[in-house]
Amino acid sequence: MLMGHSSAVDIYISRDLIVHDLNGKSTDVSACDKIARDIYHDRLMRFAMPRLKRAPKPDDAWRLGEFLCFAVYSASHAFNRVYKPLLDELGLTYPQYLVMVLLWEQDDQTVGSLGEKLFLESSTLTPLLKRLEALGQVKRTRDRVDERQVRVRLTDKGRAMREKAREIPDCILEASGLEIDELRRLQSELVALRTALERYHRD
Repeated sequence: MLMGHSSAVDIYISRDLIVHDLNGKSTDVSACDKIARDIYHDRLMRFAMPRLKRAPKPDDAWRLGEFLCFAVYSASHAFNRVYKPLLDELGLTYPQYLVMVLLWEQDDQTVGSLGEKLFLESSTLTPLLKRLEALGQVKRTRDRVDERQVRVRLTDKGRAMREKAREIPDCILEASGLEIDELRRLQSELVALRTALERYHRD
């Protein structure tokens, strides 16, 4: 009877507990009511107690296959192997390709803006941009308002390369074996992970 009418029992016992707390004494209840109240109290305490996360077993903690960081690291290498023949046709390295993608999204950006989006220091990004400029893909100029800023713009050759690279995203999707929704969900989860790790590092 209790299992079949759990809502009614919970409401009754909740009222009985409140009356008990307000009056400072309990009312006359039957044995069944007392059992129901004990069950309710047990449920309430389980809900109130925080649930501890299960710690990994000591043996699992030192298995390379259990390392999330290694899964991301090795997946990055696998991505590079897929990208390399595609980018070789364009004469670009993967970091150079990322710069081009950002400029195809929005032309005429500062070196600082590109570095922030790519998570690269200026000391790493500047040689990369010099190489792209030598290839005739981009042009670097000083900002007219703030000469401390260096702006990067696509050349006609750089804009034309976008058409040649148009098939690359579809090739990556095919190589992943994922549907587009699955790929987007995975990318969103990885971005959330990166954000959490960056926040932990800053704190």
